Amino acid sequence: MGTLWGTILLLCGVVLLRTEGYGAQQIKNNVPRLKLSYKDMLESNNLVTFEGLANSSSYHTFLLDEEKGRLMVGAKDHIFSFNLLNISKDYAQITWPASPSRRDECKWAGKDLSRECSNFIKVLQPFNQTHLYVCGTGAFHPVCAYLEVGRRPEDSVFRLEPHIENGRGKSPYDPKLLTASLLIDNELYSGTSADFMGRDFAIFRTLGKHHPIRTEQHDSRWLNDPRFVSVHLIPESDNPEDDKIYLFFRENAMDGEHAGKATHARIGQLCKNDLGGHRSLVNKWTTFLKARLVCSVPGLNGIDTHFDELQDVFLMSTKDPKNPIIYAVFTTSSNIFKGSAVCLYNMADIRRVFLGPYAHRDGPNYQWVPFQGRVPYPRPGTCPSKTFGGFGTTKDLPDEVITFARSHPAMFNPVYPINHRPIIVKTDVDYQFTQIVVDKVEAEDGQYDVMFIGTDMGTVLKVVSIPRGSWHDLEEVLLEEMTVFREPTAITAMELSTKQQQLYLGSAIGVSQMPLHRCEVYGKACAECCLARDPYCAWDGTECSRYFPMAKRRTRRQDIRNGDPLTQCSDLQHHDELSGQATLLDKIVYGVENSSTFLECSPKSQRALTYWQYQRSTDDRKQEISAEERFIRTDQGLLIRTLSKKDSGIYLCQAVEHGFMQTLLKVTLEVIDTERLEDLLHRDEETAANSPVQDLSSPRETPNHKLWYRDFLSLVNHPTLSSVDEFCEQVWKRERKHRRQKAHLVQQVQIHQQQQQPQKWKHLQERQKGRNRRTHELERAPRSV
Repeated sequence: MGTLWGTILLLCGVVLLRTEGYGAQQIKNNVPRLKLSYKDMLESNNLVTFEGLANSSSYHTFLLDEEKGRLMVGAKDHIFSFNLLNISKDYAQITWPASPSRRDECKWAGKDLSRECSNFIKVLQPFNQTHLYVCGTGAFHPVCAYLEVGRRPEDSVFRLEPHIENGRGKSPYDPKLLTASLLIDNELYSGTSADFMGRDFAIFRTLGKHHPIRTEQHDSRWLNDPRFVSVHLIPESDNPEDDKIYLFFRENAMDGEHAGKATHARIGQLCKNDLGGHRSLVNKWTTFLKARLVCSVPGLNGIDTHFDELQDVFLMSTKDPKNPIIYAVFTTSSNIFKGSAVCLYNMADIRRVFLGPYAHRDGPNYQWVPFQGRVPYPRPGTCPSKTFGGFGTTKDLPDEVITFARSHPAMFNPVYPINHRPIIVKTDVDYQFTQIVVDKVEAEDGQYDVMFIGTDMGTVLKVVSIPRGSWHDLEEVLLEEMTVFREPTAITAMELSTKQQQLYLGSAIGVSQMPLHRCEVYGKACAECCLARDPYCAWDGTECSRYFPMAKRRTRRQDIRNGDPLTQCSDLQHHDELSGQATLLDKIVYGVENSSTFLECSPKSQRALTYWQYQRSTDDRKQEISAEERFIRTDQGLLIRTLSKKDSGIYLCQAVEHGFMQTLLKVTLEVIDTERLEDLLHRDEETAANSPVQDLSSPRETPNHKLWYRDFLSLVNHPTLSSVDEFCEQVWKRERKHRRQKAHLVQQVQIHQQQQQPQKWKHLQERQKGRNRRTHELERAPRSV
């Protein structure tokens, strides 16, 4: 009877789910193959968390040091040093709050004392072999200092030097503003805001032996309310004098560049050896240029859907250090729809744009057009070196070059992504992309880029990029979606350790750590491992395990490009059948004639299609259950709306993926007819009447069995599933009330049993104490009056 009651509760749960027609199940390519909740990740030991300190937050600034095996994290009023093996153990921390006077000044200026008037660490950069350079907002008074970390991993040094420097031009005043920084050759390149009001945005170079240098001030052609994302050094040639710094940011479109207010993604460049001009642009960049990064989906009539809100950038190194592949994450500023995209760029296209026409405002409408006049020599944006022109420094450049550079900082042509379209687009989900890191993985059939994409809901998407015909024709396979924080929160920092094979994630509430691969979650069979298409994993002869390119195992099976188990595992079909039989779930379900029942079956892979076959108990033939009015197939199982006696038999739930069929569940359904139901009702009533009180604790002996069958019969002849909602709600309420009453009765029975225990044990205890408790209480009572 407990099985029957569980069935009705399961039925009430399924009517709340969105039932889908069989045709709708075909569209599964845009969903993650596996979806793991926060609980799933913890229970499978695939997640380590640092929940954060009670007096801190904003774990946004990361610095990975694989040589020392540490992850440095900057947060509110704190700097942490985590062990890469396990961030929850053996971590060190430094408290670095803003001074009380600075906090008071911040409060008097109208800022929020708890959210803004603290020292939020924004810069964590390696300075030399023993020290880091760190900067924070300092309660709207930026400060910087040197952090000693030791030379070797075994040096247990983590100490902030007492000397504090002015952090203006290095860290923003406002903790809500983004900062991008890079420290090279003892010089710090920073894209940040340089004033209390957050209006003076600039690209700075500070520290080092040269005079500080910045972008032109209050000129929207140079920077127009930017938000900086990242800074990178990319060599231009084999000559170090040609090295360039590239900055990625988003900003408001320039006046006349777009109708209405719009955001544009940008890439900016400047020469590492730029010292500013001699008479003009003194202590200002003379080689700064910027171009628009386009990430859009081509549409009808030439109208593209643009993703302009640049969120993060990752540079994937190649054999040529001058030509990394650039992965960029975008969201949309549109009010019409919510979406995210990943676009891929190569340096050849970027350099071509910076060698193209400059943007120039001309004509009666003062519109932006390509500059058609004479470009001075050496070309503005060219680094002074022996390679071009023989100029030793930017201070030697002709005045006309400086003048042109000052008025033409933008390029006319945009930078388009590889294949002129995103490699990933998500517009039908409730999250947006925030971060990305990429790992190049060696597999049996080639190298693959595996992307880990963080979202604003605290989840990580694991995506593998698979070339179909060429590099310009990529298939993106979404392997997993994993929740890595206890509550929904935006992932704001990500670092990937290839040495430890771990991923580290930062957010406002803490830090999480997860492995790059979880081969065991795919299953033990060869086909299951092959269907996963995970470059990290291969079937090793007994299970799905980590793939090592140098390992010499003839039994390894892996097919990332096609994920075809029919060719990879066909000779192991008997092996898989034997191993599958041991894990095949076999259930017995009872149903009531003219009522409904639900056969639950959900494949591990969200991309698998489920098929149901029916077999009579007395027949060996199997027939597929076709879609009809009585049967409703959902992603969670099969709903039979009206049971008849002929429905008794064996039901097989099978998952089909990439042409491979696997039996997941075998259900034996027994339909109880009306006459037998009456006999069962009378028998249960007699059993309930004759049962002693003390047996109430037994789960099989509960009253009101007749009510359960009445509930089933109440579901008969409902025209639609939605009409059952109110009835199900009543069932749930009654079940909760029944459980409370049962718990109360069980408690009474236990108390009654304790009271009926032999009194001799009490007397023995009293004699051991040397007194009779009852006599003792009677003697004390008159005394207390």
